[in-house]
Amino acid sequence: MAGAALTGASGTAVAAPDAGTSAAQVGATAPVTWGACTADQLRGVPADQVKFYSCARYRVPIDHDNAALGTIDIAMLKRAAKTPDKKVGSLFLNPGGPGGSGFRMPIGGANYFQPQVLDRFDLIGFDPRGVGASNPLKCFTTQEDANDVFAAQIPVPLSRQEISGTLASYRDYGQFCKNNAGALLNHMSTKDVVRDLDKMRAAVGDQKLTFVGFSYGTLIGSTYTSMFPKQSRAIVIDGNVDPALRTSDGVQYDRERARGFEIALDGFLRKCAQVGPKCSFSSGTPREKFDEIRDYLRQQPIKLPDGSSYDINAFTSTVSGVLYSPTSFPPLADDLQALYNVVHPPAAQTQTAQAVELKVLRSGANGRADANPDSPYVGDDSYFAVNCSDKKITVKQEKVPEIAAKWEKESPTFGRYQAFSDVAGCPVWPAKKPDVYRGPWQAKTDTPVLVIGNYYDPATQYLFSKRMADELGNARLLSVDAFGHCILGDSLGVDKATADYLIDLKVPANGQVFQPNVQPFEATT
Repeated sequence: MAGAALTGASGTAVAAPDAGTSAAQVGATAPVTWGACTADQLRGVPADQVKFYSCARYRVPIDHDNAALGTIDIAMLKRAAKTPDKKVGSLFLNPGGPGGSGFRMPIGGANYFQPQVLDRFDLIGFDPRGVGASNPLKCFTTQEDANDVFAAQIPVPLSRQEISGTLASYRDYGQFCKNNAGALLNHMSTKDVVRDLDKMRAAVGDQKLTFVGFSYGTLIGSTYTSMFPKQSRAIVIDGNVDPALRTSDGVQYDRERARGFEIALDGFLRKCAQVGPKCSFSSGTPREKFDEIRDYLRQQPIKLPDGSSYDINAFTSTVSGVLYSPTSFPPLADDLQALYNVVHPPAAQTQTAQAVELKVLRSGANGRADANPDSPYVGDDSYFAVNCSDKKITVKQEKVPEIAAKWEKESPTFGRYQAFSDVAGCPVWPAKKPDVYRGPWQAKTDTPVLVIGNYYDPATQYLFSKRMADELGNARLLSVDAFGHCILGDSLGVDKATADYLIDLKVPANGQVFQPNVQPFEATT
């Protein structure tokens, strides 16, 4: 798939479909220079597999329309196709976030793809601009400053003091970013990432892009197909956002995102009741028991027998994370029953307090595909840099307590939690006039985009995947009767359909509903 590149001005006129890559543009983009990876970059790779890997840093402009602002380097890792004589091309990967490092994704390619995909494609992972090893956007110069700011951000603030302190901490965060983040702060939109991606696509010699994106990566994929439909070969997007809503009304998007978590939670509780003793939280009515725990925690922490306590913030953030991963449902059920027993002790326990060891509710477990969507500070501030660029959030910060109270009524577990994230932080984020792609989304690619959605995906509810398929000009929806966030690697039917699509551009039949390899509370052996 040797091909040409777009000129440096590609993507500026995005309202109309591009005309494709012409022969005259061959050589307009410098090729990637691949070299050896470091031992740390390849940690975990067996010695006999190292030969398949190479690394590079690829230079892109901070502002694709203004070279004077300088350049940054994008960190890239390639896992070479195992049968190079039958190679289709390169397959670019993004794990989501935003802010997720995709650099090492090719190392775990077997977790997502059938062997024939690994045989026929060079898998290419990269850290998007501002992320990880790609000129990380940093708002702080010391960890102590970061710790001070983030410690004041309460995930589920309830008292007037917690609310005012959390809002103030976001203002402090914005001020640190204004002082320290530099020119990149205003060039962190998904449109910027997509223009980088198109240059990398040309730089590896591919005339058209083959791409798999998870979660936020679905916005990268859908933005690419909308800006560059003629350069889109095969685009797979798993765990989809609603691109039109996310980029036009970020407040309503996050409101609906809270509902998605509620749908997934309700599905978990109904599944628990359905499977009976396989779920240790199934006795009585799981929904009522869960609500009792949550409502208790809203009033005060639960004091555990070992003298420690457990509060509403840890509870809400960790339950939301565990919903990403159905394999964690059984230990979540164990923990919920343990908390319920403390709040509502069985008769046999009234005299002697039983020890409580929480298995996942202490861990902050999160989903595998969306890289740390609600993670603590790990060295860059790309999550807010991207979201506060892309999402149109026009409300003033002082409106957030009112919004949180309203959302809490319709999404009692996750409404307040969602309101005190982007909706609280973005109104005071200091980026000025970022260049954002907000549509149109109807550009027709030669091959339908493969849109994959789980019925009980917490972070990107199934309705978003349906909307994605409807909004794009040429798409095919694969529905999966599954829990968890994203599904590639966990549903053999989806994996086989995806392999056929990526390799041969074979589009799955319309209207199919796939099953996961394992349903929650089923044995994996």
